[in-house]
Amino acid sequence: MKLFVGLGNPGSKYARNRHNVGYMALDQIAADHGFGPWKSKFQSSLSEGRLGSEKVVLLKPETFMNLSGQAVGEAMRFFKLDPEDIIVFQDEIDLAPAKLKVKTGGGHAGHNGLRSLHQHIGPEYVRVRIGVGHPGHKDAVPGYVLRDFAKADADWLDDLLRGIGDGAPHLAAGDAGKFMNAVALRTNPPRSSTSHPKKAPAEAQKPAPTAAHETKPEPQAERSPLQRLVDKFR
Repeated sequence: MKLFVGLGNPGSKYARNRHNVGYMALDQIAADHGFGPWKSKFQSSLSEGRLGSEKVVLLKPETFMNLSGQAVGEAMRFFKLDPEDIIVFQDEIDLAPAKLKVKTGGGHAGHNGLRSLHQHIGPEYVRVRIGVGHPGHKDAVPGYVLRDFAKADADWLDDLLRGIGDGAPHLAAGDAGKFMNAVALRTNPPRSSTSHPKKAPAEAQKPAPTAAHETKPEPQAERSPLQRLVDKFR
């Protein structure tokens, strides 16, 4: 069994925030794979289903971001899971928009949700780091992640979330490579070649042949010196 955790803040005012892209990822997975209705449990919204042969619980902590670890720790103990069974979907300012990486363990890099998880379950869980870009200065980060995605982000965000939905069974099976390939097929699909090999240049049009009956003046016949002399006096 796997526990997929989406980080975010509860409430409609936060629903489209960059900080809530973890919630969005779980909503996409639930919709794409026919998960059960969301219900309240472990201070969270929870939905159950299957991805391939793996039973998966989707968990969106409703404790607000900086207390996410409380809800996740409670669920982990109830289901008797290890940190390695927990896959966390988070916003990542150190990745460009539409980029995604999967890693296990490591620091929290100042992310309040991850900091809380470290405190309650330790660092050895899997993270799906979803790039949202950086505002350019660290002092601007809190306001940036708590603002909605821009309208210009709609296309890449939709592709990325659909890719996460496509690849979720691979992630549940422990194959991060295939998961990332599925995302890449959505965000960077292979382009079918619409160009054709250049045709060989058309053969230059040949000049119209000389008319069959056109005749050229025959070269003047060779004349003897006497005949040339006679010609002068004609």
